[in-house]
Amino acid sequence: MVRIVNPVLPGFHPDPSIVRVDDVFYIATSTFEFHPAVRIHASRDLAHWELVGHALDDGFDLRGVPDSGGVWAPSLSHADGVFWLAYSIVRTMDGDDKDIENYLVTAPDITGPWSEPVYLGSRGFDFSFFHDHDGTHWIVGVQWDHRPGHPSFAGLVLEQYLPDERRASGTAHLLHQESGLVEGPNLYRIDGWYYLLIAAGGTGWNHGITVARSRARLGPYERDPREAVLTTRDAPGHPLQKAGHGELVRLTDGGWVLAHLAARPVLHLGERYCTLGRETCLQVVDVDDDGWLRLRGGGRHAAETIEIAGIAEHPVAAAPTRDDFDAEVLDHDVWSTLRAPLAEGSADLGARPGWLRLRGGASPGSVFDQSMILRRVTEHRATVMCRVDAEPPTPRQAAGLVLWYDRRGWIWLQITADADHGRHVRVVWRDGDRTVADAPIEVPAGAVDLEASLDGAYVGFAVTGTDGVRRVVPGRYDLWRLSDDHGPRLRFTGLFVGVRVDDLDARRWTADIDVVDLVTVPAP
Repeated sequence: MVRIVNPVLPGFHPDPSIVRVDDVFYIATSTFEFHPAVRIHASRDLAHWELVGHALDDGFDLRGVPDSGGVWAPSLSHADGVFWLAYSIVRTMDGDDKDIENYLVTAPDITGPWSEPVYLGSRGFDFSFFHDHDGTHWIVGVQWDHRPGHPSFAGLVLEQYLPDERRASGTAHLLHQESGLVEGPNLYRIDGWYYLLIAAGGTGWNHGITVARSRARLGPYERDPREAVLTTRDAPGHPLQKAGHGELVRLTDGGWVLAHLAARPVLHLGERYCTLGRETCLQVVDVDDDGWLRLRGGGRHAAETIEIAGIAEHPVAAAPTRDDFDAEVLDHDVWSTLRAPLAEGSADLGARPGWLRLRGGASPGSVFDQSMILRRVTEHRATVMCRVDAEPPTPRQAAGLVLWYDRRGWIWLQITADADHGRHVRVVWRDGDRTVADAPIEVPAGAVDLEASLDGAYVGFAVTGTDGVRRVVPGRYDLWRLSDDHGPRLRFTGLFVGVRVDDLDARRWTADIDVVDLVTVPAP
């Protein structure tokens, strides 16, 4: 018996795609504009997961994509002795306009090497593969309609994939269409039925999973008489909100587990904000006497804990929370960057042993070459400290500790300089179209310890210089603004913490970072 506590992948891990190969489970999750792309975790017991790599790493370039664009909804499967990974790259999301490219890569092992991508078309997004019992392979996905006055979500379509020719057939069959938002489709064959698993209701508070089924692959499909198999739309106080977008995996004993996303909100003035982003959870699913999928235990709300018999525990080593930069190369399993790898020569671990020398990049508003390393925040309460040694010559250079959601939502405790105050530390923050720089804090020359204390919807800062005096930054800052739920724009990512260095003059100025230490407090 194994006991599983949700979320199994805390922090920004949305749109989970799950597959079992022999006795190992694998989950791939969306990464949007962050690099490397498509995180893949592995587990032998569904409770303990470890990151085993990324499918799209070296040479993968997303420069120019908008915030919350990039890689959407990867779908991982296994057939013909290889792993298959379908994914969408969203390059434009502007009203009715969506420029999307869908691809397939394959690999003999989960760690690669992954093949060159096969282009699958640009009809829509959320493409996944269904490998039928007759040996055929099928692509199921969302069809997007850009025309004004027409429903944008134009149905779920099925198209055969021809592996020998490495292409989609070009003939799409409409499987299912509704007046509302239906996306994230996955197709399964269970006991003679074809089941279409559907994400419905949008990605926010109304999110859920529903099912349609048919005796024939091409339909017609009948909708489950229940509104949803899984949702928390009717339970605003439930700790796992936005439950939806899922995939099924079969256990060795024939049972089923549903991997899905959910989000844990914090409150600000009575409103809910999911600062950590959408996370990965698991539920046990059974087929009832009428042949419909149902959550074990009844109801349709996500369970915070589940138990599965017949699986032994396989604990794994905890992921590192501290980086002293003693390695020869930057660990891409720990650190993410924006849209592409850091520019060549921007990160140097040899110039000053035990320190990372980071060369300044473009502004926080750039969709191209920012100089910033980030890691996911996985709990609402956390403390992060970094030591930065920087002597900026002008206001156009800055370095420091950053809390990052996207280009329009960040809080930066930075070391900079100007003619009035010399070198100093200050908080600069961005909310939508507004950027605010708060009062400077004087510190002595030398390295500075920068500290952030996260507590639910808010964050406080402190600064310690070489004199050993800890200076608390007055007030607290609104962490709730760094969430999917704040502002008028569609936002799909989550909270990161890290270090950034800007040089808005010549991209040559550098700052040294000695340590970044992130300590989280698990939820009770």
